[in-house]
Amino acid sequence: MPFSSLLPFLLFAFVASITPGPTNLLVLSNSTRFGIKAALPIIFGASASAATLVLVVASGLGQSISAMPLFKHTLQWAGIAWLTCLAWKIFSAPVTAPLQANSQQPRLGLWGAASLQWVNPKSWMMALAVVSVFAGQGAEQQSRAQVLALVFFLVSLPCLGMWALLGVGSARLLKTARAMQRFNRCMALLLLMSAWLSLFL
Repeated sequence: MPFSSLLPFLLFAFVASITPGPTNLLVLSNSTRFGIKAALPIIFGASASAATLVLVVASGLGQSISAMPLFKHTLQWAGIAWLTCLAWKIFSAPVTAPLQANSQQPRLGLWGAASLQWVNPKSWMMALAVVSVFAGQGAEQQSRAQVLALVFFLVSLPCLGMWALLGVGSARLLKTARAMQRFNRCMALLLLMSAWLSLFL
């Protein structure tokens, strides 16, 4: 696959990865509360899962899902319910100073971030767009999708990493437990909004 044909996809992957969404907010929130090491599994899990989703859609499953409105609605509501639960856990987390959080506070982790992509309707729409717009048709679609999935993975890692660094930088401003509580609640409300706004987009 020539590099010139990858340029439009690189722009797409960058915009899809860097713009605010549930995964970005969770990376920001976890890196602020627990440090950058806590965000690394989330970054890797989300990026790898999104890339795998592209491969699954390219295999033909995406067309089957597009033809099943009930499945799409079930998937959407499952994602909203999960994100709502995560938002509540963040909102009600014990008040602690940043980077001094105890082990009782909720952490998403690698598998949680990976699973989130599979119940996030936006991730499915992204994968469908990658396959339908950039992978082309015919016998080479699967091999092109493999290249695009790898490229998306490599692009999303530094993009999500920037959100983690932003979280670590924010922690330096949140010196008190009270300030951290306000940050937690703000992140929880933004996560809740991003989940429920998907119903209207």
